[in-house]
Amino acid sequence: MSRRQVSSTRRFVDSGNFPFAGALHSKSRSSPILSIGLVVVGAILLIGYAYSGSGKFRGEAVSRIEGKVCDYSCTLEVQRAIPYLKKAYGDSMHKVLHVGPDTCSVVSKLLKEEETEAWGVEPYDIEDAEANCKSLVRKGIVRVADIKFPLPYRPKSFSLVIVSDALDYLSPKYLNKTLPELARVASDGLVIFAGYPGHQRAKVAELSKFGRPAKMRSSSWWIRFFVQTSLEENEAAIKKFEQAASKKSFQSACQVFHLNPYH
Repeated sequence: MSRRQVSSTRRFVDSGNFPFAGALHSKSRSSPILSIGLVVVGAILLIGYAYSGSGKFRGEAVSRIEGKVCDYSCTLEVQRAIPYLKKAYGDSMHKVLHVGPDTCSVVSKLLKEEETEAWGVEPYDIEDAEANCKSLVRKGIVRVADIKFPLPYRPKSFSLVIVSDALDYLSPKYLNKTLPELARVASDGLVIFAGYPGHQRAKVAELSKFGRPAKMRSSSWWIRFFVQTSLEENEAAIKKFEQAASKKSFQSACQVFHLNPYH
């Protein structure tokens, strides 16, 4: 859109119909007003570019500039991806377990979806949580549990298990135990939202909560790890998710892996 505006301006100048044409062709007639006008036009074009495409400012929930993401949250990405997960998993979205920090926000959003039951596991303390989150804990919908140990659920208790902002903080030693546990309690699928290498996560003030800095791993690392733990990617779900996301120009700021549960 910005290119069309610039070219149209040029046409006006060339034809002599543009109000400031004489000023543009003559240095002697230039004035501060013209300079200010050009600056304003440039600013408008930049703002229009920033809002182009999706109709939303590019930094809406995630500061994303040329592939770089700062202060982002994969748990927030889960909430944004819910419509596309529903397209990918259909009826499997009726009984969902979310595992990760700020799980209350995901569970609350899932419970607003039609014909969807949701539970959550919060790996860290919730002393500073909001009243709504503490209410979910009192009702038993959300549990606070260390995911380095076996989950308090029977095998295949949930149709779909979604995990975010949790596995990035685990060493391979604990991942070898936690990942199979997540797959154990899922009957139809396991979805993992993980950070990209090079992306910053966990401020220094939060390290006492997470225990260690996040370790951002590449997709090839994760795929090798899935093979080691006998987990296979869910090709059908991957295809449906990508098709649904592409129709709305949705691109997650996190890596998204779709896995089959253990049979």
